[in-house]
Amino acid sequence: MEHIKKIFNTKPYNYYIFFGILLSLAPTAQQLGLLNSSTIIVLGTVIFYSVVGVGLNVLLGYSGLISLGTAGFMGLGSYMAAYLTVDMNLPYFLSVIISVSIPLAVGLVIGLISLRIQGYYLAIATLGVSEILKQVFIEMDTLTGGFSGKSAFYPKIFGLLELNRQFTFIGMSIVLVLILIFSHNFINARTGRAFLTMRGSESAAKAMGINLLKYKLTAFGIATAYAALGGVLYIHFIRFAYPSGWSVTLSLQILAVIVIGGMRKMNGPVIGAFIVFGVPELILKQIPIISGIDGLAYIFTGVLIIVVILFYPDGVIDLLNPIKDYIEKYKENKNEEKSLLDNQ
Repeated sequence: MEHIKKIFNTKPYNYYIFFGILLSLAPTAQQLGLLNSSTIIVLGTVIFYSVVGVGLNVLLGYSGLISLGTAGFMGLGSYMAAYLTVDMNLPYFLSVIISVSIPLAVGLVIGLISLRIQGYYLAIATLGVSEILKQVFIEMDTLTGGFSGKSAFYPKIFGLLELNRQFTFIGMSIVLVLILIFSHNFINARTGRAFLTMRGSESAAKAMGINLLKYKLTAFGIATAYAALGGVLYIHFIRFAYPSGWSVTLSLQILAVIVIGGMRKMNGPVIGAFIVFGVPELILKQIPIISGIDGLAYIFTGVLIIVVILFYPDGVIDLLNPIKDYIEKYKENKNEEKSLLDNQ
């Protein structure tokens, strides 16, 4: 046990690796009959929304810049990936690079806009970009399939081996762990300190010599790249996308993910994504009394946001603090008892 604790204490993100290993065991649990296929789909949904949530957490939680255009960038990434792999028959990894790079370029443009506007005005501007993208998804039916939607397939590795749902799930788990490790590293480095300073006061950040242009572009670039990557994971796991799915409602749900899970906490979006997208499907809809209520997920999310804001403004992750305190206190008492017995 002590050896395991030493491993975790060496690098904090070893917890992410351990979590990724546990998550990757879900397909094995399905084969053993412990989980059904619908549970795997829901957990996969939690994974790609966690990736998107980490990006929005960097933007809003650490940088203090708000965006309501997350769904639009996620949709752009998904449609690009489907078009490049299905219609143009490009290799999977090349299509991922292109599908992330194009939304990234749009995100950098929005980063330039953020130098002139901020707060609610920036939120409205990003919402406008998302609505424009949604209309583009409807009109450009050669690229997106219009109202009929766009189909894709599971990833083909090097154009030869097509993965099934189980291996696609494992691949997404690996991507999530890599995203968490990468984000943890740069947030705890100079970039993260600059983000937090900029979030506190842009005037103070300027006085300290922080380049606002550089770090605002970085924040928007990361958020849009993660959103696009989440869209790529979505289309190759769900294998279908339609324009109405990329609405402001989805952007607000992803915003709820980081509010509920905990802003400025790297694992907050993962917890939030499970609560917002996993709990309604895996738990609430299994309860006979409330399973037939329409819009249950939205009701649950809304009530939970109110509760979190009132009692846990730093997210439900703070619920773990009393448990940690109790464990530490219990260990201290045990150590004291042991030392007293030794002295006797």
